[in-house]
Amino acid sequence: MALGAAAVGVIAVLVFVDLSPRVQGDFFFAYDDPQMQAVREVADAFPGGAQLILRVTVPSEDVAGHRKEIGELTDDLLAVDGVEGGFSITTVDPENSPLFQRILRTPDPGATNIVLQVDGTDPELLLPRIEAVVDTHESDQLSIVISGVPAIVEMVRRSLYRDLIVFSSAAIVVFALLIGIIYREVAIVVGTIATCLVSVSATLLIVQALGMGIGLLTANLVTIVFVLTLSHVVFLTANWRAALGTDRPTLIRGALSKTLEGSFWSMTTTLLGFASLLIATAQPLRELGMAGMVGTLTAFTTAYVVYPSVLGKWARVQASPGSNFRIPSLRRGKGTLWFAVLLFGSLSFGLPQLDTDPSLLAYFAPGSELREGLALVDADGGSSTLDIVVSVPGGGTVTSPEAYPRLDALQAEFEADSAVGVVLSPTLIVDHARTIPLAGLFPVETLLDLASSDALGSIALGFVTPDRARVRYSLRMRERVEEPREEIMARLTEKVEEAGLHTETIAGLYDLQAKLARLIASSLRIGIGGLLMLFLGIALIVARSGFTAVAMWVCLGVVPLATLGTFGHARIAIDIITSPAANIALAIGADSMIHLVIRVRRLAARGVSSPWEDGVEQIGRPVMSASTIICVGFGIFILSSFPPTQRFGLAVIVGTIVAATVALVVLPRLDTVIKDT
Repeated sequence: MALGAAAVGVIAVLVFVDLSPRVQGDFFFAYDDPQMQAVREVADAFPGGAQLILRVTVPSEDVAGHRKEIGELTDDLLAVDGVEGGFSITTVDPENSPLFQRILRTPDPGATNIVLQVDGTDPELLLPRIEAVVDTHESDQLSIVISGVPAIVEMVRRSLYRDLIVFSSAAIVVFALLIGIIYREVAIVVGTIATCLVSVSATLLIVQALGMGIGLLTANLVTIVFVLTLSHVVFLTANWRAALGTDRPTLIRGALSKTLEGSFWSMTTTLLGFASLLIATAQPLRELGMAGMVGTLTAFTTAYVVYPSVLGKWARVQASPGSNFRIPSLRRGKGTLWFAVLLFGSLSFGLPQLDTDPSLLAYFAPGSELREGLALVDADGGSSTLDIVVSVPGGGTVTSPEAYPRLDALQAEFEADSAVGVVLSPTLIVDHARTIPLAGLFPVETLLDLASSDALGSIALGFVTPDRARVRYSLRMRERVEEPREEIMARLTEKVEEAGLHTETIAGLYDLQAKLARLIASSLRIGIGGLLMLFLGIALIVARSGFTAVAMWVCLGVVPLATLGTFGHARIAIDIITSPAANIALAIGADSMIHLVIRVRRLAARGVSSPWEDGVEQIGRPVMSASTIICVGFGIFILSSFPPTQRFGLAVIVGTIVAATVALVVLPRLDTVIKDT
């Protein structure tokens, strides 16, 4: 039954589910997401699509000597479906144009840019077309690097999709091998993997049916659901193997009765943790919350519907050899407790240093061709776009004799900022229009009208509104600058005010990265804080003791604090792909503690003199088994060439180690000390 259900589930997923992560809009935000409001406003007021920048390098410093090759490349790129227009040294002469000097030239005399204006074609479709042209023209004479928002987002999507397939599959194989080593029984190995596959398949199918699909935050849903299911299965297996007798129905009922209460409250805790994300304003967080809730319910249901059939029919009936994980007398455990307080307390001090806003470069491996190419573009003139829309305070036109000099001064101020690369604005467009013979005799208003016409490609329409009330400054920001984005944008806004102008809107990839950082931090606070608040009530129900409930609550709080604090001390960024690891660590910690406390409570009710020692001995083996399987399985993610996947695997490993240590070492001593005190 289990194998058949797993096979059907996997086939159904392959047929009906699109596993490719959905990356819409700019930098992981859907176009209708509230965070994209500023982007929509700028797009409506200043028409123009996204841009791709191709950095072309020649062997010598003689770019002009390769005009023929660059011209052929430009012509083929402009013919690509989805490209609306573009510029290169063969379509416009940058020598006398301040505008195109900034767009096409680079600090390297042996390199030049080709800038393409693209429409709303999905980057997943557009970028392969561009790459096909590049592959045709790239040679010893031309080295080409592609950058721009559509290219960056598509490269991230590809890396995530590749790792989702390769490393998730590899992790499942590693899980199976470890389960075999730990339990040494084919029926349990096959049953566990089959049950987890059924759970994962059902979750993916339900999520697809709900119309959510796979997004950036839900891309690790496979591993999350696999681990949630595995946790229930490990505790069921431990209770089955600890039972004595030959009557299989009686044994399976006994294992279910011992495990069900703990599994139910563990499931409830995890479910509420994901549910707390539904109140977030950002669509990616809400999708993670909904998908996580579906996965949590599916994992619980599958573990108690599918796996018992394997145990009851195929698993060997035998007694567990028992756990070797015994703890010394808890009455003498204050030294260990103080050591844990100092250790985890020192780790938590890394929280203020936690980086939830990594550079674009941090999404690609150091030394990789992709990262080095992006770094070159960033060094030339910035790689992350930022749009700043300004107006004249109190109204009026920006072309007036009083206002226009302020625009020119602001252009110079922006260009002088160390975090800013190339800056484009109406003042450069006016300077470009003045390169036309006799155009210098015309006023600014007339020159902007000329630049808004077909004669100059309507280029001014993307930088000034028809009523001349607002203008757009298009900045390319340098990602290598380590100063926080919020501080940089605040400084740029201050420059606008100092120039005697007013900031209307800030948008673009750079701004979205800052918003994404806030959302990641918010998701951690909402998810962790909400779960801790809810867990206190569940702990009271499970422990039926206020002292033990407080001890459980404190210990669960240690798990995310120590895990994230470790990342802060190590200066390891928490990006959008890594952040779900905190939910996994919390689920593991809550699961272990709930099962342990329920076992201790039952032992105490039976009059056992040392319930904590006996409880740890009985629960220690499944906790350590599950932790070992998870750590080694996720350890394979560290071998990925995609840094966010590496960080995700590392975060799960650290969280799992902390959770197991807190549950088996700290919680028993803390509860004993609290009650003794």
